Amino acid sequence: MRPDTNSADSLAALAAVIASRLPAHGGNPEASYVARLLHKGPDAFLKKIGEEATEVVMAAKDADHGGDKSKIVYEVADLWFHSMIALAHYGLTPADVIAELVRREGTSGLEEKAMRKLKEHEIPGQGNVT
Repeated sequence: MRPDTNSADSLAALAAVIASRLPAHGGNPEASYVARLLHKGPDAFLKKIGEEATEVVMAAKDADHGGDKSKIVYEVADLWFHSMIALAHYGLTPADVIAELVRREGTSGLEEKAMRKLKEHEIPGQGNVT
């Protein structure tokens, strides 16, 4: 990373490149891997996300048994990259994810899960728990 940029800037720059590959922005599937995945539709990039998530798990398991920990970073980078393609497809950005993480800051993970569970059981429009 260049010294004059931060992580959010780097993610935003990558997100802008990915967004430029969207079919609506003239992304050429013959010239770009990202454009090709986007052109194929959600099944293509969602499958890649699943594959990359599995590779993260495998790299972590290998690291637990003496393998190279840097492979975890490599695989997480692939997972993030393909997740960013999905974000772009759905009109979202890394900033949206960062905002959600900021919103959760200071909230216990257990508390967050409990709140989600409550929301799943609410009656629409009433906010009641069933």
